[in-house]
Amino acid sequence: MSRITFDTSVVIAYKMTEAPKNLVLSAPVISELISGASDDSERKRYEMIRRDHEMNGTLIVPTSEDWLFASRILFWLTRRRKKQAGGQTPPLKVGASQRMMMDALIAVSARREDVVVVTEDWDDYKAIQYYCKVKLKRGGDYFGQSESDQ
Repeated sequence: MSRITFDTSVVIAYKMTEAPKNLVLSAPVISELISGASDDSERKRYEMIRRDHEMNGTLIVPTSEDWLFASRILFWLTRRRKKQAGGQTPPLKVGASQRMMMDALIAVSARREDVVVVTEDWDDYKAIQYYCKVKLKRGGDYFGQSESDQ
């Protein structure tokens, strides 16, 4: 059974209440969930989940090399966008660069740990995958499987 990690988009889209046994938690994902918590009780619940994964050895924390590689990926993606736009870098939506950095960190650290990223942000991760051979699965495909396949 392959180990998986959920991208933030999956946790939100599928309103995750119970984690599968093969789940490892990505530190950038829990960071996004904590920062977007609707209230203090939700924040504390996410912090408890993070602490449990850390104690169980199932928390993926990006290393300094992961940060460097993720930065390179964003550089390459920007260069590609600029080239495709005929030499002018098209503007990004507000917050898009930060979201892509988090996605790149999730992808790079998941690849290092040989973990499959389950995501709803398919296009973003496919762009990242061009530079980082991370294993991906669509959220809909993952949740469409029977429990014995997970």
